[in-house]
Amino acid sequence: MATKDRTVLAYRRENGRVGVRNHVIILPVDDISNSCAEMVAGSIKGTLALPHAYGRLQFGEDLELFFRTMIGTGSNPNVAAVVVIGIEPGWTQRIVDGIAKTGKPVAGFSIEGKGDIRTAAEASYKAKEFVQWASELQRTECKLSELYISVKCGESDTTTGLSSCPTVGNVIDKHCASGGMASFGETSELTGAEHIVKSKAANKEVEAKFTEMFDDYTKMVFDQKTSDLSESQPTKGNIAGGLTTIEEKALGNVEKLGKKTKFIDALKPAEAPARGPGLYFMDTSSAAAEAVTLWAASGAVIHLFPTGQGNVIGNPIEPVIKLSGNPKTCATMAEHIDLDVSAILRGEQTLDQAGDALLDMIVRTANGRLTAAEALGHREFVMTKLYRSA
Repeated sequence: MATKDRTVLAYRRENGRVGVRNHVIILPVDDISNSCAEMVAGSIKGTLALPHAYGRLQFGEDLELFFRTMIGTGSNPNVAAVVVIGIEPGWTQRIVDGIAKTGKPVAGFSIEGKGDIRTAAEASYKAKEFVQWASELQRTECKLSELYISVKCGESDTTTGLSSCPTVGNVIDKHCASGGMASFGETSELTGAEHIVKSKAANKEVEAKFTEMFDDYTKMVFDQKTSDLSESQPTKGNIAGGLTTIEEKALGNVEKLGKKTKFIDALKPAEAPARGPGLYFMDTSSAAAEAVTLWAASGAVIHLFPTGQGNVIGNPIEPVIKLSGNPKTCATMAEHIDLDVSAILRGEQTLDQAGDALLDMIVRTANGRLTAAEALGHREFVMTKLYRSA
Protein backbone atom coordinates (compact mmCIF):
# COMPACT_ATOMS: atom_id res chain seq x y z
CA MET A 1 0.00 0.00 0.00
CA ALA A 2 1.32 3.46 -0.91
CA THR A 3 2.26 5.63 2.08
CA LYS A 4 -0.35 8.25 1.16
CA ASP A 5 -3.10 5.61 1.34
CA ARG A 6 -2.16 4.16 4.74
CA THR A 7 -4.42 4.77 7.70
CA VAL A 8 -4.20 4.53 11.49
CA LEU A 9 -6.76 4.28 14.28
CA ALA A 10 -6.28 7.50 16.22
CA TYR A 11 -8.04 10.28 18.12
CA ARG A 12 -9.29 13.30 16.19
CA ARG A 13 -9.34 16.26 18.54
CA GLU A 14 -11.66 19.22 18.73
CA ASN A 15 -9.43 21.35 16.47
CA GLY A 16 -9.08 18.59 13.87
CA ARG A 17 -5.56 17.51 14.86
CA VAL A 18 -4.84 13.78 15.17
CA GLY A 19 -3.33 12.18 18.29
CA VAL A 20 -2.26 8.60 19.01
CA ARG A 21 -2.66 8.63 22.81
CA ASN A 22 -5.49 9.74 25.08
CA HIS A 23 -3.84 11.16 28.19
CA VAL A 24 -5.52 13.22 30.90
CA ILE A 25 -2.63 15.23 32.34
CA ILE A 26 -2.19 17.11 35.59
CA LEU A 27 0.09 20.00 34.63
CA PRO A 28 1.91 21.92 37.37
CA VAL A 29 2.69 25.51 36.42
CA ASP A 30 5.78 25.69 38.61
CA ASP A 31 8.09 23.46 40.60
CA ILE A 32 6.39 24.23 43.92
CA SER A 33 3.08 22.94 42.53
CA ASN A 34 4.50 19.51 41.69
CA SER A 35 3.42 17.96 44.98
CA CYS A 36 -0.19 19.06 44.62
CA ALA A 37 -0.32 17.83 41.01
CA GLU A 38 1.07 14.46 42.09
CA MET A 39 -1.54 14.26 44.88
CA VAL A 40 -4.27 14.55 42.24
CA ALA A 41 -2.67 11.98 39.95
CA GLY A 42 -2.26 9.63 42.90
CA SER A 43 -5.97 9.92 43.73
CA ILE A 44 -7.47 9.69 40.24
CA LYS A 45 -6.43 6.63 38.27
CA GLY A 46 -5.85 7.15 34.58
CA THR A 47 -4.35 10.62 35.00
CA LEU A 48 -0.71 11.57 34.55
CA ALA A 49 1.17 14.30 36.44
CA LEU A 50 4.05 16.08 34.68
CA PRO A 51 6.33 17.35 37.45
CA HIS A 52 9.30 19.48 36.43
CA ALA A 53 12.13 21.42 38.01
CA TYR A 54 11.27 24.74 36.44
CA GLY A 55 11.02 27.55 38.97
CA ARG A 56 9.45 30.99 38.87
CA LEU A 57 10.66 34.52 38.02
CA GLN A 58 11.33 33.83 34.37
CA PHE A 59 11.31 36.90 32.14
CA GLY A 60 11.77 37.96 28.53
CA GLU A 61 12.23 35.23 25.92
CA ASP A 62 12.70 32.66 28.67
CA LEU A 63 9.21 33.43 29.95
CA GLU A 64 7.75 33.21 26.45
CA LEU A 65 9.41 29.81 25.95
CA PHE A 66 7.96 28.69 29.29
CA PHE A 67 4.42 29.57 28.22
CA ARG A 68 4.89 28.01 24.77
CA THR A 69 6.05 24.80 26.41
CA MET A 70 3.28 24.69 29.01
CA ILE A 71 0.46 25.62 26.63
CA GLY A 72 1.86 23.44 23.85
CA THR A 73 2.15 20.42 26.13
CA GLY A 74 -1.47 20.74 27.19
CA SER A 75 -2.56 21.34 23.59
CA ASN A 76 -0.77 18.27 22.16
CA PRO A 77 -3.20 16.01 20.25
CA ASN A 78 -2.10 13.06 22.41
CA VAL A 79 -3.76 14.80 25.36
CA ALA A 80 -7.51 14.48 25.85
CA ALA A 81 -7.97 16.89 28.77
CA VAL A 82 -5.86 18.95 31.19
CA VAL A 83 -5.97 20.02 34.83
CA VAL A 84 -3.56 22.93 35.44
CA ILE A 85 -2.31 23.62 38.98
CA GLY A 86 -0.20 26.65 39.92
CA ILE A 87 0.75 28.56 43.02
CA GLU A 88 -1.11 31.71 41.93
CA PRO A 89 -4.01 32.33 39.54
CA GLY A 90 -2.43 34.69 36.97
CA TRP A 91 -0.01 32.37 35.18
CA THR A 92 -2.33 29.42 35.80
CA GLN A 93 -5.17 31.14 33.94
CA ARG A 94 -2.90 32.22 31.09
CA ILE A 95 -2.00 28.57 30.48
CA VAL A 96 -5.63 27.46 30.81
CA ASP A 97 -6.73 30.10 28.28
CA GLY A 98 -4.00 29.07 25.83
CA ILE A 99 -5.00 25.41 25.95
CA ALA A 100 -8.71 26.25 25.78
CA LYS A 101 -8.22 27.83 22.35
CA THR A 102 -7.85 24.30 20.93
CA GLY A 103 -11.31 23.37 22.22
CA LYS A 104 -9.78 20.82 24.59
CA PRO A 105 -11.38 20.40 28.06
CA VAL A 106 -9.16 22.21 30.59
CA ALA A 107 -9.52 23.59 34.12
CA GLY A 108 -7.15 25.52 36.36
CA PHE A 109 -6.62 25.64 40.12
CA SER A 110 -4.35 27.85 42.23
CA ILE A 111 -2.91 26.98 45.64
CA GLU A 112 -2.55 30.41 47.27
CA GLY A 113 -5.26 31.05 49.86
CA LYS A 114 -6.28 27.38 49.99
CA GLY A 115 -3.22 25.16 50.40
CA ASP A 116 -2.34 21.84 48.79
CA ILE A 117 -4.99 19.62 50.36
CA ARG A 118 -8.03 21.71 49.47
CA THR A 119 -6.65 22.49 46.00
CA ALA A 120 -5.91 18.82 45.34
CA ALA A 121 -9.43 17.87 46.46
CA GLU A 122 -11.08 20.40 44.15
CA ALA A 123 -8.82 19.48 41.24
CA SER A 124 -9.44 15.77 41.81
CA TYR A 125 -13.18 16.16 41.24
CA LYS A 126 -12.49 17.81 37.87
CA ALA A 127 -9.79 15.26 37.00
CA LYS A 128 -12.22 12.41 37.71
CA GLU A 129 -14.79 14.04 35.42
CA PHE A 130 -12.20 14.45 32.66
CA VAL A 131 -10.80 10.93 32.88
CA GLN A 132 -14.25 9.32 32.75
CA TRP A 133 -15.15 11.48 29.76
CA ALA A 134 -11.88 10.63 28.01
CA SER A 135 -12.33 6.91 28.65
CA GLU A 136 -15.32 6.88 26.31
CA LEU A 137 -13.54 8.51 23.38
CA GLN A 138 -13.08 6.12 20.47
CA ARG A 139 -10.29 5.77 17.96
CA THR A 140 -11.34 6.53 14.39
CA GLU A 141 -9.71 5.93 11.03
CA CYS A 142 -7.28 8.73 10.13
CA LYS A 143 -4.65 9.14 7.46
CA LEU A 144 -1.09 8.23 8.42
CA SER A 145 -0.08 11.50 6.73
CA GLU A 146 -2.01 13.43 9.40
CA LEU A 147 0.54 12.49 12.07
CA TYR A 148 3.16 15.10 13.01
CA ILE A 149 6.45 13.23 13.56
CA SER A 150 9.62 14.51 15.23
CA VAL A 151 13.09 12.99 14.91
CA LYS A 152 16.26 13.03 17.01
CA CYS A 153 19.10 10.57 17.55
CA GLY A 154 21.00 9.78 20.74
CA GLU A 155 24.19 8.00 21.85
CA SER A 156 25.21 7.83 18.20
CA ASP A 157 28.08 5.67 16.96
CA THR A 158 29.50 4.54 13.63
CA THR A 159 26.45 2.37 12.96
CA THR A 160 23.99 5.24 13.38
CA GLY A 161 24.95 7.24 10.30
CA LEU A 162 25.09 4.04 8.23
CA SER A 163 21.80 2.44 9.25
CA SER A 164 19.31 3.86 11.77
CA CYS A 165 19.59 7.56 10.80
CA PRO A 166 19.27 6.86 7.04
CA THR A 167 16.27 4.65 7.86
CA VAL A 168 14.60 7.62 9.52
CA GLY A 169 15.55 9.78 6.53
CA ASN A 170 13.85 7.28 4.24
CA VAL A 171 10.67 7.58 6.32
CA ILE A 172 10.86 11.40 6.32
CA ASP A 173 11.04 11.43 2.52
CA LYS A 174 8.05 9.09 2.26
CA HIS A 175 6.00 10.80 4.97
CA CYS A 176 6.49 14.34 3.68
CA ALA A 177 5.92 13.27 0.06
CA SER A 178 2.52 11.90 1.11
CA GLY A 179 1.51 15.19 2.77
CA GLY A 180 2.85 14.52 6.26
CA MET A 181 4.53 16.88 8.72
CA ALA A 182 7.88 16.28 10.43
CA SER A 183 10.55 18.17 12.36
CA PHE A 184 14.27 17.82 13.06
CA GLY A 185 16.61 19.90 15.24
CA GLU A 186 19.60 19.33 17.57
CA THR A 187 21.33 22.60 16.68
CA SER A 188 24.67 21.76 18.30
CA GLU A 189 24.85 18.38 16.55
CA LEU A 190 24.70 20.02 13.12
CA THR A 191 28.14 21.59 13.67
CA GLY A 192 30.34 20.76 10.71
CA ALA A 193 27.37 19.79 8.57
CA GLU A 194 25.51 23.10 8.68
CA HIS A 195 26.32 23.68 5.00
CA ILE A 196 24.42 20.48 4.17
CA VAL A 197 21.44 21.63 6.21
CA LYS A 198 21.46 25.03 4.48
CA SER A 199 21.36 23.28 1.10
CA LYS A 200 18.15 21.56 2.21
CA ALA A 201 16.30 24.81 2.96
CA ALA A 202 13.30 25.36 0.70
CA ASN A 203 14.28 28.97 -0.08
CA LYS A 204 16.63 31.80 0.93
CA GLU A 205 14.26 33.07 3.62
CA VAL A 206 14.25 29.70 5.39
CA GLU A 207 18.01 29.35 4.94
CA ALA A 208 18.50 32.79 6.55
CA LYS A 209 16.31 31.89 9.52
CA PHE A 210 18.23 28.67 10.08
CA THR A 211 21.58 30.44 9.70
CA GLU A 212 20.64 33.06 12.28
CA MET A 213 19.68 30.36 14.78
CA PHE A 214 22.83 28.32 14.14
CA ASP A 215 25.07 31.41 14.38
CA ASP A 216 23.41 32.43 17.63
CA TYR A 217 24.19 28.99 19.08
CA THR A 218 27.80 29.20 17.85
CA LYS A 219 28.23 32.63 19.43
CA MET A 220 26.90 31.30 22.74
CA VAL A 221 29.51 28.52 22.75
CA PHE A 222 32.47 30.68 21.83
CA ASP A 223 31.47 33.47 24.20
CA GLN A 224 32.31 31.09 27.04
CA LYS A 225 35.89 31.96 28.00
CA THR A 226 36.70 29.00 30.24
CA SER A 227 35.02 26.06 28.53
CA ASP A 228 33.92 24.60 25.20
CA LEU A 229 31.95 21.60 23.96
CA SER A 230 34.75 19.05 24.31
CA GLU A 231 33.27 17.40 27.42
CA SER A 232 29.76 17.36 25.94
CA GLN A 233 29.95 17.00 22.16
CA PRO A 234 30.68 14.32 21.23
CA THR A 235 29.59 12.47 24.37
CA LYS A 236 31.66 9.75 26.02
CA GLY A 237 29.27 7.22 24.49
CA ASN A 238 29.76 8.70 21.03
CA ILE A 239 33.53 8.45 21.39
CA ALA A 240 33.32 4.86 22.62
CA GLY A 241 31.27 4.13 19.51
CA GLY A 242 33.92 5.53 17.18
CA LEU A 243 32.80 9.15 16.67
CA THR A 244 35.75 11.27 17.72
CA THR A 245 34.60 14.72 16.55
CA ILE A 246 31.35 16.69 16.44
CA GLU A 247 31.78 16.90 12.65
CA GLU A 248 31.72 13.10 12.32
CA LYS A 249 28.64 13.00 14.51
CA ALA A 250 26.90 15.72 12.50
CA LEU A 251 27.45 13.97 9.17
CA GLY A 252 25.59 10.93 10.48
CA ASN A 253 22.93 13.07 12.14
CA VAL A 254 21.87 14.83 8.94
CA GLU A 255 21.08 11.47 7.33
CA LYS A 256 17.77 11.73 9.21
CA LEU A 257 16.70 14.57 6.94
CA GLY A 258 16.27 12.30 3.95
CA LYS A 259 17.54 12.66 0.41
CA LYS A 260 14.68 14.49 -1.32
CA THR A 261 12.92 16.65 1.26
CA LYS A 262 13.51 20.39 1.73
CA PHE A 263 12.59 22.01 5.05
CA ILE A 264 10.05 24.82 4.78
CA ASP A 265 10.57 26.80 8.00
CA ALA A 266 12.87 27.24 11.01
CA LEU A 267 11.06 27.24 14.35
CA LYS A 268 11.91 28.60 17.76
CA PRO A 269 11.96 26.03 20.61
CA ALA A 270 8.44 24.63 21.24
CA GLU A 271 6.98 26.65 18.37
CA ALA A 272 4.18 24.90 16.49
CA PRO A 273 4.60 24.51 12.71
CA ALA A 274 2.32 26.91 10.87
CA ARG A 275 3.08 26.49 7.16
CA GLY A 276 1.21 23.26 6.57
CA PRO A 277 2.60 19.83 5.67
CA GLY A 278 6.32 19.39 5.18
CA LEU A 279 9.62 19.24 7.05
CA TYR A 280 10.59 21.84 9.67
CA PHE A 281 13.80 22.67 11.55
CA MET A 282 13.41 23.46 15.26
CA ASP A 283 16.16 25.17 17.26
CA THR A 284 16.56 22.65 20.09
CA SER A 285 19.13 21.43 22.55
CA SER A 286 20.74 18.11 21.69
CA ALA A 287 19.90 16.82 25.18
CA ALA A 288 17.34 14.10 24.48
CA ALA A 289 14.79 14.76 27.23
CA GLU A 290 14.80 18.52 26.64
CA ALA A 291 14.49 18.16 22.87
CA VAL A 292 11.62 15.66 22.89
CA THR A 293 9.78 17.82 25.45
CA LEU A 294 10.06 20.77 23.06
CA TRP A 295 8.75 18.74 20.11
CA ALA A 296 5.84 17.40 22.14
CA ALA A 297 5.04 21.00 23.08
CA SER A 298 5.05 21.91 19.37
CA GLY A 299 2.39 19.24 18.76
CA ALA A 300 4.40 16.23 17.58
CA VAL A 301 2.63 12.95 18.35
CA ILE A 302 5.31 10.31 17.55
CA HIS A 303 9.08 10.60 17.89
CA LEU A 304 11.62 8.54 15.92
CA PHE A 305 14.85 8.00 17.86
CA PRO A 306 17.83 6.24 16.25
CA THR A 307 20.48 5.11 18.77
CA GLY A 308 23.83 3.40 18.45
CA GLN A 309 25.26 2.84 21.92
CA GLY A 310 21.79 2.81 23.50
CA ASN A 311 19.79 5.77 24.82
CA VAL A 312 16.76 5.02 27.02
CA ILE A 313 14.83 8.33 26.68
CA GLY A 314 11.04 8.46 26.81
CA ASN A 315 8.39 11.16 27.11
CA PRO A 316 5.13 11.29 29.09
CA ILE A 317 2.87 12.20 26.17
CA GLU A 318 4.81 11.58 22.92
CA PRO A 319 5.68 7.92 22.25
CA VAL A 320 9.38 7.50 21.40
CA ILE A 321 10.17 4.73 18.90
CA LYS A 322 13.76 3.49 19.28
CA LEU A 323 15.63 1.92 16.38
CA SER A 324 19.23 0.75 16.21
CA GLY A 325 21.60 -0.76 13.68
CA ASN A 326 24.17 -1.77 16.30
CA PRO A 327 23.84 -5.55 16.78
CA LYS A 328 25.52 -5.42 20.19
CA THR A 329 23.08 -2.80 21.48
CA CYS A 330 20.12 -4.69 20.01
CA ALA A 331 21.28 -7.75 21.97
CA THR A 332 22.38 -6.20 25.27
CA MET A 333 19.64 -3.54 25.49
CA ALA A 334 16.88 -5.37 23.65
CA GLU A 335 14.19 -4.17 26.06
CA HIS A 336 14.78 -0.58 24.85
CA ILE A 337 14.76 -1.23 21.09
CA ASP A 338 11.52 -1.20 19.06
CA LEU A 339 13.12 -1.87 15.68
CA ASP A 340 16.39 -3.65 14.87
CA VAL A 341 17.83 -2.48 11.54
CA SER A 342 21.26 -4.09 11.92
CA ALA A 343 20.49 -6.25 8.86
CA ILE A 344 21.37 -3.17 6.79
CA LEU A 345 25.02 -3.50 7.85
CA ARG A 346 25.04 -7.21 6.98
CA GLY A 347 23.77 -6.47 3.49
CA GLU A 348 20.54 -8.32 4.23
CA GLN A 349 18.19 -5.30 4.20
CA THR A 350 18.00 -2.21 2.02
CA LEU A 351 17.34 1.25 3.41
CA ASP A 352 14.02 1.25 1.60
CA GLN A 353 13.01 -2.01 3.28
CA ALA A 354 14.12 -0.68 6.65
CA GLY A 355 12.09 2.50 6.05
CA ASP A 356 9.00 0.42 5.29
CA ALA A 357 9.57 -1.58 8.49
CA LEU A 358 9.78 1.68 10.46
CA LEU A 359 6.59 2.92 8.83
CA ASP A 360 4.91 -0.32 9.93
CA MET A 361 6.13 0.34 13.49
CA ILE A 362 4.74 3.90 13.34
CA VAL A 363 1.35 2.51 12.32
CA ARG A 364 1.42 -0.08 15.12
CA THR A 365 2.39 2.59 17.64
CA ALA A 366 -0.31 4.95 16.41
CA ASN A 367 -2.84 2.15 16.71
CA GLY A 368 -1.97 1.68 20.39
CA ARG A 369 1.15 -0.48 20.70
CA LEU A 370 3.22 0.75 23.64
CA THR A 371 6.78 1.66 22.73
CA ALA A 372 9.62 0.14 24.73
CA ALA A 373 10.10 3.44 26.56
CA GLU A 374 6.39 3.59 27.48
CA ALA A 375 6.35 -0.01 28.69
CA LEU A 376 9.42 0.63 30.84
CA GLY A 377 7.94 3.77 32.37
CA HIS A 378 10.28 6.34 30.84
CA ARG A 379 8.47 9.67 31.23
CA GLU A 380 11.26 12.24 31.01
CA PHE A 381 9.72 15.73 30.94
CA VAL A 382 12.50 18.32 31.01
CA MET A 383 11.98 22.01 30.38
CA THR A 384 14.50 24.08 28.42
CA LYS A 385 15.78 27.16 30.21
CA LEU A 386 17.55 29.91 28.26
CA TYR A 387 19.09 31.84 31.16
CA ARG A 388 18.95 32.29 34.92
CA SER A 389 15.77 33.51 36.60
CA ALA A 390 15.45 36.95 38.17
